[in-house]
Amino acid sequence: MMRRLFFLCLALAIAGATTPAFQARAQGPLRIVIDEGVIEPLPFALPEFVAETPAAAQYARQISQVIAADLAGTGLFREIPQEAFIARVTSFSSPVQYADWKAINAQALITGAVALSGDRLTVKFRLFDVFSEAPLGDGLQFGGSTAAWRRLAHKVADQVYGRITGEGGYFDSRVVFVAETGPKNARAKRLAIMDYDGANVQYLTDSASLVLAPRVSPTGDRVIYTSYETGFPRIFLLDMARLTRRALDDQPGTMSFSPRFAPNGQTVVFSLSQGGNTDLYTLDLASGRRERLSSSPSIETAPSYSPDGRQIVFESDRSGTQQLYVMPASGGAPKRISYGQGRYGTPVWSPRGDLIAFTKQNNGRFHIGVMRTDGSEERLLTASFLDEGPTWAPNGRVIMFTRETAGAGGAPALFSVDITGRNLRRVPLQGAASDPAWSPLLP
Repeated sequence: MMRRLFFLCLALAIAGATTPAFQARAQGPLRIVIDEGVIEPLPFALPEFVAETPAAAQYARQISQVIAADLAGTGLFREIPQEAFIARVTSFSSPVQYADWKAINAQALITGAVALSGDRLTVKFRLFDVFSEAPLGDGLQFGGSTAAWRRLAHKVADQVYGRITGEGGYFDSRVVFVAETGPKNARAKRLAIMDYDGANVQYLTDSASLVLAPRVSPTGDRVIYTSYETGFPRIFLLDMARLTRRALDDQPGTMSFSPRFAPNGQTVVFSLSQGGNTDLYTLDLASGRRERLSSSPSIETAPSYSPDGRQIVFESDRSGTQQLYVMPASGGAPKRISYGQGRYGTPVWSPRGDLIAFTKQNNGRFHIGVMRTDGSEERLLTASFLDEGPTWAPNGRVIMFTRETAGAGGAPALFSVDITGRNLRRVPLQGAASDPAWSPLLP
């Protein structure tokens, strides 16, 4: 019941009609009331997970906190403070006192336990629909090392999110980005990787050379990016486990940039500039074979594949201004899809296949927006001095991007927003950051 109603709520919100809100009564099942265009977050109770071994107490506390932060951070859920609880959970197997949770208006209840044996954690949880007085699915158990305790928390949060919304989760994922240091006119840039929420930052390259536009492979183990270490833009492929890298398509007299993986992970599409002309090419990573997709005196760049690998969206100034086009993945006549006021760039196909995110510049403002794949139903989600470079969460419901502030002291930071334009949030990072690239869910 909860999952079906939540999914209906989310679908209506995305459709842009009247936005629904959850409403619970003291008696009876969950229901939805259409109100004035505000989504009322679903209230959930998450008692601190039970520590089943003494040494697990700290992990139980931390895991509970991360799960709650994941859910509340979506803007779709609201955590009920622990001090409001009437019931206390002292054992994972204790029966649920539904009346006590109804009294504080909890609509979902998450209980769990953590055990530690040596260096291995075991986390188990259960999810309940309080007003229907029934579990939502079976309890699940995850295991991993103590170093992976945050991942275990994200996995639980993904399961809870999915069971209530009917959507795939995105918490157990990572984001590659460009970490920046130094003054605005002389920034040092290096590749870094973090958890989706800004935790566990690790550096993948040094800051000796300018790096731009990282993109994560469909398997999440490689990154492709543009580097200026030779003095000209060149594409490099980085193995994230070994931190080894190699240049791709290193042809004399050319510049290569703006790469992106095909869904099969074996092909890369990119822009290549030669003789003053910039066109789109593909490169087979195994054989090194290069194929030209476009041939035009205009600049073609920022390509992105559709999830099925059949089409490519890209930006081009062939019409006289920067606009978005779609063409077959094998090349051919492109079709323009952007017709609003202003200039469009950095298009990215949603992993769901239903939307294309983009950067738009109009009347001195930058926006992150989405449109249908035929260019219809354009919606602008943000507006600021400089918003650019969207990247999709694995479930296609959240977008991360770069926002830079104005002035000599302005610096870029990473922000996220959902596809309704709600829940704009800054990713908590130390220092400046740009060019995010979201990974798929981790295996």
